[in-house]
Amino acid sequence: MKKFLAAVAIVLSLPVPPALPAQQAKPSRRLFAPRDLGLIEPPDRDQWQRPEQIMDSLSIADGSVVAELGAAGGWFTLWLARRVGPNGIVYAEDIQPQMLEEIRQRVQRENLHNVEPILGTPSDPRLPSGLDAVLISDAFREMDEPTDRTLVVTLLKNVARALKPNGVLGIADFKPGDGGPGPAADQRVDPERVMAAAREAGLRFVQREDVPPFIFVLKFAKASGR
Repeated sequence: MKKFLAAVAIVLSLPVPPALPAQQAKPSRRLFAPRDLGLIEPPDRDQWQRPEQIMDSLSIADGSVVAELGAAGGWFTLWLARRVGPNGIVYAEDIQPQMLEEIRQRVQRENLHNVEPILGTPSDPRLPSGLDAVLISDAFREMDEPTDRTLVVTLLKNVARALKPNGVLGIADFKPGDGGPGPAADQRVDPERVMAAAREAGLRFVQREDVPPFIFVLKFAKASGR
């Protein structure tokens, strides 16, 4: 795990990848480079990420229609696809076309037919309506502009519109502080900032669930009347 932490720290110091096309102009915060996907998918990731517990916390089940924002190379997408089964759908969203191509290849290798990649923008994931759950796993810091949360609030408003009346949003990330895998302490997500942005977007905080030893999940629902 120490090697993983050091590797992520190195990646954060690397030059920013080439700019995206104008219609997907990238904000100033840094995106994870597709070439470095191996660094966030170590062999033991399922042991400390505990995807089954995260999906349980969001009531994701057979037949659910769900989306993952910032899906990257699709590691969690595969877990979601297997959980919802052939009667469910997983919309795997990312704003980097290279990531979506990785997902397409991955689901083809795994012979999964219930995953639909979506090319979103920094402010609009372009999700269809009627979703049971939306998951943002270890990606919120790439969506949030440190000096101005307007962009991420707009993003979350669009997420809220895509949810069913009883749908939920789950934001899973590394607990603040040092220790374990994940980014350095000063790069980690502040749960209070997440809750403030979600509240401004018209989402209602439901609960926080700790996923020992390193992960927390913040669960949100639509506010009444929205």
